[in-house]
Amino acid sequence: MAKLNYHHLQYFHAIATHGSIAQASKVLHITPQTLSAQLNLLEEQLGYSLFVRKGKRLVLNDMGHITLSYAQEIFSLGDELIHSLKNHSTDFSFRFSIGVTDVIAKVFSFNLLKTIYTMDDSIKLVCKETSLDVLFGELAVNKLDAVLSDTSLPTGSPLKAYSHLVGKCGITFFAHKDLAKSLTVNFPYSLDGKPFFTVKGSNQHLSVISWFNELNISPKIIGELDDSMLTMYFGESGYGVFCAPTIIENYVTEQFDVEIIGKTTEISEHYYLISPERKVKHPAVQHLLTEGKKLFNRPNSLKI
Repeated sequence: MAKLNYHHLQYFHAIATHGSIAQASKVLHITPQTLSAQLNLLEEQLGYSLFVRKGKRLVLNDMGHITLSYAQEIFSLGDELIHSLKNHSTDFSFRFSIGVTDVIAKVFSFNLLKTIYTMDDSIKLVCKETSLDVLFGELAVNKLDAVLSDTSLPTGSPLKAYSHLVGKCGITFFAHKDLAKSLTVNFPYSLDGKPFFTVKGSNQHLSVISWFNELNISPKIIGELDDSMLTMYFGESGYGVFCAPTIIENYVTEQFDVEIIGKTTEISEHYYLISPERKVKHPAVQHLLTEGKKLFNRPNSLKI
């Protein structure tokens, strides 16, 4: 296979930006015939068409959007290289972009991600926190180098990526001390009928509810919240019981006026680092896997 032509990507980018070969040719100062021929060469090399025609405009198809994303990244890296060499920069940073699902406790993601800066003091960390579906979409188009999630890549997913298990732990249950005293005896059956908060959309929510059903326990779910930190604030204020991964239990009891009711390893919280299937992986992926495993070996070290 022939090497990818940088100029072909520039021509493609111009057509995608201006919406037609005619307009792009004016900007590039080449004939429409030449530009059309160069686009055909790129499509033949990639093995896919990149546009669909809608009236007089050329609109990117799915493969076109993916190609545009890569082209923009290539141009960005090229610009950074030229800028660095031209200015003999000593503080040139390399970029690591990671997505974190919004259900993961921030204390864990912070303690994991801060280890990035032990790799190289010139690294630039870019972190996006949102839903898993959005993050998978950005991973697919090369906008992210990895995703930190509480679930692995679903079976049959069209996304070509690997799910690396960082670690797993049990679940710990907490409440304000006035409520906790009456619930520690006969745990977990003591939770039957008691007010309970869960993190909406998390794998933990599904696992805990399923565990309750297996034990024939029916807590009164009075809150399904997007943010795990919010469940802790409600628990601290005495509104009900909440749970969190056992790996952060020391942090929870130190930062909030709550006590441990009980814990279980019958259900587990898993942490995965999902990276795209590329020939060249970002070195920070392996670094985070190594450092993440260390965190699970010394969970009491988690702190803000």
